[in-house]
Amino acid sequence: MIRLSNKREAAGMTRRGFLVAMTAVGVSFGFPRSVLAAMDPATTDGKVLPDAGSLYEPSLWYSIDQAGKVKVNIIRAEMGQHVGTSIARILADELEVPWSDVEIVHVDSAKKWGLMVTGGSWSVSQSWPVYRQAGAAGRTALIEAAAKKWGVSPHACEAHNGKVVSGNREISYGELVAMGLTRQFTEEELKALPLKPNDDLKLVGKAVTSLDIANKTTGKAVFGIDAKVDGMVYAAPLLPPTRYGSKVTQMDDSEAKTVKGYQQTLVLDDPSGTVPGWVLVIADSFMAAQKAAAKVKVSWQAGAAAKVSEADIINHGRELLKDSSKGSILDTGDTNTEAVFAKAGDTIEHEYLTATVLHAQMEPLNALVFRNQDGLWEIHSGCQWQSLTTPVVAKALGVTEDEVTIKAYLLGGGFGRRLNGDYTVPAALASKALGGKPVKMLMMRPQDLAFDSPRSASVQQLKMAFDENKGVIAMEHHATAGWPTEVMLPVFMPKGINGQPFDPFSIAGADHWYTVGAQKVRAVSNDLANDSFRPGWLRSVSPGWVGWAVESFMDEAAHHAGKDPLEFRLGLLTAEGRNAGSGPIAAGGASRQAAVLRKAAAMIGWGSPQPEGTGLGIASTFGQERDMPTWVAVAVQVHVDKATGLVDVQKLYVAVDAGIIVDPDGAEAQCQGAALWGLSMALYEGTELVNGKFKDSNFDTYTPLRIGQTPEVKIEFMPSKMAPSGLGEPAVTPVAPAIANAIYNAVGIRLRKIPMTPDDVKNALKA
Repeated sequence: MIRLSNKREAAGMTRRGFLVAMTAVGVSFGFPRSVLAAMDPATTDGKVLPDAGSLYEPSLWYSIDQAGKVKVNIIRAEMGQHVGTSIARILADELEVPWSDVEIVHVDSAKKWGLMVTGGSWSVSQSWPVYRQAGAAGRTALIEAAAKKWGVSPHACEAHNGKVVSGNREISYGELVAMGLTRQFTEEELKALPLKPNDDLKLVGKAVTSLDIANKTTGKAVFGIDAKVDGMVYAAPLLPPTRYGSKVTQMDDSEAKTVKGYQQTLVLDDPSGTVPGWVLVIADSFMAAQKAAAKVKVSWQAGAAAKVSEADIINHGRELLKDSSKGSILDTGDTNTEAVFAKAGDTIEHEYLTATVLHAQMEPLNALVFRNQDGLWEIHSGCQWQSLTTPVVAKALGVTEDEVTIKAYLLGGGFGRRLNGDYTVPAALASKALGGKPVKMLMMRPQDLAFDSPRSASVQQLKMAFDENKGVIAMEHHATAGWPTEVMLPVFMPKGINGQPFDPFSIAGADHWYTVGAQKVRAVSNDLANDSFRPGWLRSVSPGWVGWAVESFMDEAAHHAGKDPLEFRLGLLTAEGRNAGSGPIAAGGASRQAAVLRKAAAMIGWGSPQPEGTGLGIASTFGQERDMPTWVAVAVQVHVDKATGLVDVQKLYVAVDAGIIVDPDGAEAQCQGAALWGLSMALYEGTELVNGKFKDSNFDTYTPLRIGQTPEVKIEFMPSKMAPSGLGEPAVTPVAPAIANAIYNAVGIRLRKIPMTPDDVKNALKA
């Protein structure tokens, strides 16, 4: 149904734990130049721009040639966020090189780069210290070389704009490189290098031209779907009825043989267990493969999920939460809530639900795989998590990880879908079956959505205890959903204080910064969801549903206590104890969340009278992990049409404290996109599982926010000197509860399930 509005680590391990390896690689200096990168998005053919003469590589992360050009190696996937521009800017600023001399190169999956994953809003935050040190190393080496040439102390020299100067003398970086620099740095030397004061940064926080914008706007950018090599064949997949447990019982391709260009049909045998029951139809061309696929007859024995529904997932989750012995208890300092609830003067308890949400990225999944002349298996495709995909493909092919390489391409949308590299496996298996011949597999939209790795449906039950004066004295949060980390990378699951493992990607946000007294957070895996489909990481991941529950509940608690929702929240953000925050990113703690709340409230005129059927709503989250918080507050104005149930979001104002903003334009775009995604999931997106399959298969029924439904959006960043946190996801998380809270203020109904449909509104009004 189209819903158009009437408008236009062990306990304590966090998602950042995934990045330890990457950070370690950041101190690997003096790496010899060897493997050229796969592609440069600044060029129209994806080939790396030529170098001028020999190179100096002060670090693994970049090189300088004799023309003074700097090539910055980017391990993060580009999916519209200009990640290369942001990261290169950090390095160029510290290196003191003109922006016009900077180029970016998206590299392949060679192990020398360490952990390669793009997600979690980590890219800029984690690159900040690494690339600054790398830039400082190059600047130091070039100054030392110039000082030696001139016979002066390095302290008498300075680096400016791609040159080293001392008095009246100056020499360019290119000229110094031509001298044959070989300076290397030990780890200790690297740590001791002085960084520029933040106030002296010239590129960070300033407007610059994105290095890949020209090709993107002229249509010359090279995406994974554009990949091709000589002699490749095309593969059209035929998908089994269930994600798991399906087996091919019969296959007949006799009619397909009438299609010109048809070659053969492959029933895949997958040792990795990624694509059980898949069939690939091979042909000379894309169209021939599609035509032949329509004529191939396949019978399957379906897996156990063939009759599972969305309601089954929800009901199973409720049953799981009834058993208090199930799940992992997170360390919140004081989890002894039972005793507090027993003596409470008053309590409230509510349940919040979220529906299954698909990625539905614009570029359908695709992969080109072949065995090259060196015997390596090359994967040409957009990929968000090379370090996860490589071992799976290697297992499928029966080779070592060193025999698999993933070439980088632009992603026509990722949003977490391409963290799961499952779509590369069938192309690899087909290529192996054809003796290493290049095989290009492209999924059609319905196939892409049918085997998406969606955000799982979730059930969350929250409780709060009050004293006689309506003061908050304890809180509990019990949550269950499908766990992507348990399904795809269980080794990364830490354990709670009761020794039970949990998926940190499925509970982040519940351990909030409000001071509520005793606090219990329990995370329970929904095994039925895990067994029915492959849960995935969708933009904002668990804070996208956990924040919905926490901030809806806080609003309900405020009204229950008879307090203004803004003042109620501010009263709990006391920044005391563990909520005071610490470290380069989280210092300030809850006081910074309070500041963005006040800012968002001021932006929208919190407390101002509203017309009939119109209301304001507010909510605040911290985006990601407690040690990498991005403080976000959202204030919305909505109008509710009681007759149709349509909710018109008229204003969407966002206040953000993400520390130092490296790329102002990119940051604003990220927050705008994230906030609108949050709106989309609040009112428009969401599907359901029906007989083991997602109900929606294309954009005729799966209806993300349309441009005509976009409200007035304003983004304000809080001035800060703290280290950058992340921006890709956090603004998603407070939008849905802010809308729900505004609906309550507009018409007095409380909705506890997203998406909030017109039928939900009308039914609530009738109740």
